[in-house]
Amino acid sequence: MRERVAVVVVTFNSAAVLPGLLESLPLGLEGLDWTLVVADNDSADDTVTLLRSRAPQAVVLEMGRNAGYAAGINAAVRSAGEFSAVLVLNPDVRLTAGCVPELLRVLRTTRAGICVPRLEDSHGELILSMRREPTLVRAYADALLGATRAGRIAALGEVVSDPERYDVAGSPDWAEGSTQLIDGTCWTACGGWDESFFLYSEETDYHLRARDLGFDIRYVPTARAVHLEGASASSPRLWSLLVANRLRLFRRRHSALGGALFWLAAVLREGSRSVLGHAIARSAVSVLVRPSLLAAPRGPEWLERV
Repeated sequence: MRERVAVVVVTFNSAAVLPGLLESLPLGLEGLDWTLVVADNDSADDTVTLLRSRAPQAVVLEMGRNAGYAAGINAAVRSAGEFSAVLVLNPDVRLTAGCVPELLRVLRTTRAGICVPRLEDSHGELILSMRREPTLVRAYADALLGATRAGRIAALGEVVSDPERYDVAGSPDWAEGSTQLIDGTCWTACGGWDESFFLYSEETDYHLRARDLGFDIRYVPTARAVHLEGASASSPRLWSLLVANRLRLFRRRHSALGGALFWLAAVLREGSRSVLGHAIARSAVSVLVRPSLLAAPRGPEWLERV
């Protein structure tokens, strides 16, 4: 099958950031055969109207509810027709010229199942997007030293925090999921994204599953994209969801004892930051000590209970 890229975007009240993404697609995908499929999670703003006026060629799926990020990706891929690769993009991403052809080149010349570019923020600053697999040692080092300091040592840090590592190609265990090119064979082997993760940890789960099946995750510094980034670091509810899903993913892949020790590391990390006055950490602690919240589905209704 000739190369055909399914460009998949999930939107939720994204009217303010979506035009910039749409404008960047032709240059970022120049020379490739591609189709844009957007799954909208019941936006209350003008997202769908904007899409139909500015991207009339796009397939727009109205989910009818806020189904979550993974569910939106899966629905969009099912509606994409034939493809040789899937490009998953957040609506607040801007591709630079030649980004996706370069990712595709690496995808086809290596053992990679997923390729990710160098990410920068709106000020041109490097985003630390490469990650190592969560472990107990890394969880406690993060709690005691902080993610940036711990990340300078591979055994201690989940976040690859040495900026020099981003100047060369790499093979992280997983990577920040705002911009990623997934090989069609990898997608078929792994299946869809896990929809039980409403938001956060879904890309971690997917990348680790791909690696379990023998696919590499490749960081490609010669491909570049801009990510405006979301609000998880400033929203108590979203941060609590992020922390809860990290715990749930670790419990899924490890023993009950390992899960309990990871929970303790999370309490230590968020509790110490709560003492220092961080509101988002206080919210996370309140979730971590409430078994009913840790056990409940993590969707809009869950967020209302936080």
